[in-house]
Amino acid sequence: MTDAPLKILLCDDEPRLREMVAEYLTERGYDILQAANANEMTSSLKRDDPDLVLLDINMPGQDGLSALRDMRVYSSVPVIMLTAARDVVDRIVGLEMGADDYLGKPVDLRELEARIKAALRRQQAPVTAAATARAGGMVPFGQCQVDLESARLFGPEGEEIPITAMEFDLLQLFLDNKGRALSRDQILEGAHKRGWEPFDRSIDLRVSRLRRKIEVNPAKPQTIRTVRGIGYIFD
Repeated sequence: MTDAPLKILLCDDEPRLREMVAEYLTERGYDILQAANANEMTSSLKRDDPDLVLLDINMPGQDGLSALRDMRVYSSVPVIMLTAARDVVDRIVGLEMGADDYLGKPVDLRELEARIKAALRRQQAPVTAAATARAGGMVPFGQCQVDLESARLFGPEGEEIPITAMEFDLLQLFLDNKGRALSRDQILEGAHKRGWEPFDRSIDLRVSRLRRKIEVNPAKPQTIRTVRGIGYIFD
């Protein structure tokens, strides 16, 4: 029996773009779900449980950034934002709100497929040998607990805190390098597994977002500390 195809939810208000992307990805074995706006996307997310979301930023009604913010309250599904080619600010805001990646329009279909594969690999990546050696799969991370087997984060009262695949990669990297200062380049190489454009501030943004989830006082972090001139350390 063959595995079921991976489901990708494409949310974009342009019918021609949806048709083009759906046809291309369907031919490559994906099951494509379509939504024309944020409301349709939310309904499909809860009904169809997709493996990845392609989300346009500029849509009538609720835009992609606010839809992403709402989605991250209840879902950690990987999200690739579709942005206007020069909207650097939107890309940075999207990363800060929990996007896993972004791709400029007009969409290059081969690059889109490569980004999808990379995001799904990160989501499904096995836990490292160093991490699995920890008893029970549940390890402390500041005031929180990380379940390494299910890639989930829990707060001090046992409540689950939604995290993205990239945030889990970042947590795992810090756990595997406890007490060691990591440069931004080392974090990019170890946790993100792809090249980034020169303007990208994604490491600082992701660390900042992670601190808001795990630190008692994110303004004075004690779990992930900044090391001036180097990067960050989990200690």
